[in-house]
Amino acid sequence: MPSAVDLKTLCPVLVWIAAWIVLAPPVIAQTTFDPALKAASELSRLHSLIVSQRGAVVFEHYFHGRRATTPANMKSASKSVISALVGIAVERKLLSLTQPIGTWFPDLPDAKRAITIEDLLTMRSGLESTSNRNYGTWVQSPNWVRHALAKPLVERPGTEMVYSTGNTHVLSAILTKVTGKSTWQFAQEALAKPLGFTLAPWMRDPQGVYFGGNEMVMTPRQMLAFGELYLNGGQVGGRQIISKAFIDETFKPRGRSRISGREYGYGWWMREMAGRQTYYAWGFGGQFIVLVPSLDLVVVSTSAATVSDDRREHRRSVDDIIETLIIAPLAN
Repeated sequence: MPSAVDLKTLCPVLVWIAAWIVLAPPVIAQTTFDPALKAASELSRLHSLIVSQRGAVVFEHYFHGRRATTPANMKSASKSVISALVGIAVERKLLSLTQPIGTWFPDLPDAKRAITIEDLLTMRSGLESTSNRNYGTWVQSPNWVRHALAKPLVERPGTEMVYSTGNTHVLSAILTKVTGKSTWQFAQEALAKPLGFTLAPWMRDPQGVYFGGNEMVMTPRQMLAFGELYLNGGQVGGRQIISKAFIDETFKPRGRSRISGREYGYGWWMREMAGRQTYYAWGFGGQFIVLVPSLDLVVVSTSAATVSDDRREHRRSVDDIIETLIIAPLAN
């Protein structure tokens, strides 16, 4: 039987070993992702695929001449970044989720003035969409914010989800007003810098407002860092960048897309994959940041953002690889 002295010596060691067992990165067999790599290599539009678990990269491959430093157009995955910036602005008390947009656009009719920040975040503004068939007319208009807000109300604000990039662009305009900086400058200072990278500038509207919800550019590793920030409850290096309360609210379903049938929160989509609840940023063509909290997992993919006949088939193939060849083997 060990003496009291022996126990005093052993206890800290045993505590360290127990902590290491709980917190150490998982040991994943080298062959675990071989089927994912094979399937990914056959996709002509795929540019990158990265998997991290417990903060450690366990799979990282680039395709068709792309490299870790190659920037990717995130397309509508940019909406998740705009949501993060709104969350930071709320924490800094620059605005509130219940605040009506009439605060900044007093000339709107009463019904539209009552639209809240949260309504814009959740695609429940009730305004007719500026996306899909209306997208071209919108981005060719002389004033994107005015054009989006001039759309008729097709639903009562705060009720049904109507997907529209105009919602997040109005949020970008509001962020510009309340921060006194461009959306890019605010994102640089409040998000990119704490995550350890520099965010490249992206497209702006005719009034100089950075496009809210499309055309943002990041490298796959930067997208991964952004995803891990959410997985870590808004913290990086012990610093709280986005409040955990805001992230918890982000991942509550607020509406359901009439097109995809998938649920939507504060700029993030959600659904079950391989029996696990996932939350994801989703951009046209196959740009994904997928979070699987129960596995402490982040999956990032980037793809060609061009319009082509095979883009939907490609997106389904990427979905399939992530669900059946990456999440499923780790979930079982």
